[in-house]
Amino acid sequence: MKSPLEELIDSLRCLPGVGPKSAQRMAYHLLQHDHAGALKLADALNHSIERLKHCEKCNSFTEEDLCRLCRSDYRDPALLCVVEMPQDLLMMEHAQCYKGLYFVLMGRISPLDGIGPREIHLDRLLKRVRDGMVKEVILATNFTVEGEATAHYIGELLGGEGITVSRIARGVPVGGELEHVDSGTLAQAVFERRGL
Repeated sequence: MKSPLEELIDSLRCLPGVGPKSAQRMAYHLLQHDHAGALKLADALNHSIERLKHCEKCNSFTEEDLCRLCRSDYRDPALLCVVEMPQDLLMMEHAQCYKGLYFVLMGRISPLDGIGPREIHLDRLLKRVRDGMVKEVILATNFTVEGEATAHYIGELLGGEGITVSRIARGVPVGGELEHVDSGTLAQAVFERRGL
């Protein structure tokens, strides 16, 4: 039987990027220096698990049946941006460049990890696209092998739906200097160039 300290360390290891040493440091810090923080963390985790669920429209996390963005009258329901994770949605909102609605996949197609189309809620996405409101789907998955495969699969899936399907562009970052950009990014920027 594990001691409470061993259970705490093992529990912290479930976080992404946290190995045994990091988990151990976190556990000792909370126990030695921040009892209040540890209790607050435990309460916040409990509260979140009990109260949060998936939005019926966008699949992100919310306490209500529909999240704040899906309930908003100020969003354009004809635009639907598909992202991999809720944090991607937050980045899109932070950029203040998009005023449509979202669909959060909660992952990406990754056969090596056993994640296929069924695991990323593509049936719900298809239902959403067929609601009669959506005119364009913007695929904003990451530019990883899995993200590209996911975007390609969704593009094929939505090809016969009579809507526009687009993909966010990639290339040189704003403020970036060409000498510091990797060759793959630079090549993609040249390939995806547009007229002025």
